[in-house]
Amino acid sequence: MEVTLNLEKTSSKDISIMVDAFRASTSITLALDKFNEVIPTFTPEKAKEIAKEKNGMLAGERMGKALEGFDIGNSPVEINELNTKLKTLILTTSNGTRILENMKSTVLIGCFINARAVAKKSLILAKENNYRHIDVVMAGWKGNFAIEDFLASGEILYWIQKELYENHTTDEDFDISEYAQSAILASRDYKKLKEVIYNTKSSKRLKKLGYEKDIELSLKKNINNNVAIYNEGVLKLLK
Repeated sequence: MEVTLNLEKTSSKDISIMVDAFRASTSITLALDKFNEVIPTFTPEKAKEIAKEKNGMLAGERMGKALEGFDIGNSPVEINELNTKLKTLILTTSNGTRILENMKSTVLIGCFINARAVAKKSLILAKENNYRHIDVVMAGWKGNFAIEDFLASGEILYWIQKELYENHTTDEDFDISEYAQSAILASRDYKKLKEVIYNTKSSKRLKKLGYEKDIELSLKKNINNNVAIYNEGVLKLLK
């Protein structure tokens, strides 16, 4: 088993785990407690079109700001507090939904809040389909590295590594890239991790926009067991 970490583009044809910690991955994970499906779109115009067809709720942002005319922004807190009978959420974001468009592998969604669950599900899928490569893909910000995605990926990779060690007597049957190992090491001091993330550019931008509670929620570890799988343009709960 090969386990790797990449930015924006996946190197795997087997399984990719998309990580956009602030906030798309967290929003999608929580949305599956409320909706049967989440449809990511790459433009606000397409989102509006699908919302009319599906009688769905519109969620989205650009540059962190909620889009005019949309029901809600890309806010995990808002999604978590929803009380709705609608079955479909249509989501468009600056980074996470954009990354999904070019992924040709089996794609799962990961973040801090479901790190352990997505790690376990990825290994189960790999075993069931005889896949040999899991790639964790950081969404970043406008093509640039984002610390929160790196550290959230480290949390996911930690659980992948833990599962692999527990199921093998030696490490000869799997190879975790050095980049992935560095993310694991960086993510282990949770107190320091939170201190660093609270001072990133992403956090400062969200605080300025009034979304500090989204930061707090997105940084909670392993509080949700939902794992979204992306298939034919739709995200659904992986059973």
